[in-house]
Amino acid sequence: MAIGGGSGEPHIQWYPGHMAQAMRKLGERLRVVDAVIEVRDARLPDASANPALDQLAARKPRLIVLCCEDLADPHLTREWLRWLAAHGRTAVAVNGKDQTSVQRIAPALERIAAGGAIRAMVVGIPNTGKSSIINGLVRRTAARAEDKAGVTRSLQWFRVGPKLELMDTPGILVPKIATPQARWQLALTGALPRERFDAETVIADFVAWVRARRPDRVPPDLATFAASRGMTQRGGGVDLHNAAGAYLKDFGEGKFGRFTFERPEAPA
Repeated sequence: MAIGGGSGEPHIQWYPGHMAQAMRKLGERLRVVDAVIEVRDARLPDASANPALDQLAARKPRLIVLCCEDLADPHLTREWLRWLAAHGRTAVAVNGKDQTSVQRIAPALERIAAGGAIRAMVVGIPNTGKSSIINGLVRRTAARAEDKAGVTRSLQWFRVGPKLELMDTPGILVPKIATPQARWQLALTGALPRERFDAETVIADFVAWVRARRPDRVPPDLATFAASRGMTQRGGGVDLHNAAGAYLKDFGEGKFGRFTFERPEAPA
């Protein structure tokens, strides 16, 4: 489902030990909940999914939340919602930073659950907006939310109301990412800690991807970006290392535009 190429930077490391442990505990925790809220990145609805849930949570009602819709291509987000519905999945798209948008989740969850009180587990890969969604539902800053991967490490419960309680869980990445393209795209969108990938290579892959598909909206390459910010080293050369951090931050804030890296397959 990924759209595109990319060099597939070989030394991207995406499966640290604490995530392996979290994956082992996921099935045990599923026993105490009534439903699952799976948070995916609207820019990567397929690569940000956890296929293990199809087996582990097969008997639980599941709501798919495409978060970061404000950063994704709106036309492709609608395509994904239609595709998921055609495949029997209930899904909503939200902007995790907009409380009004987040409020779409609770009624959608009530529709798929059996009724009565609901204990729901919130799962997803790192930095998809799980904590922001919980904070929006609780209407206060309850879960710790930061724009970097791996902030939530421990299990937490939050009461939304008399009939809804949420379990927040650590972000979990699958042990194997299907394609080289998905690797740099997950790195770019913040699913991996910065120290686990070469940011300069990831940015080069992103620029090449856009250039091949949307030549009318190509973002600056890293050297041009660094020069425009006056980011130089001693001796006059551009400071690509620090520029890469600023570039990733600007991408995460949508300053280069709205991108969705995957297109859904035609419904079977």
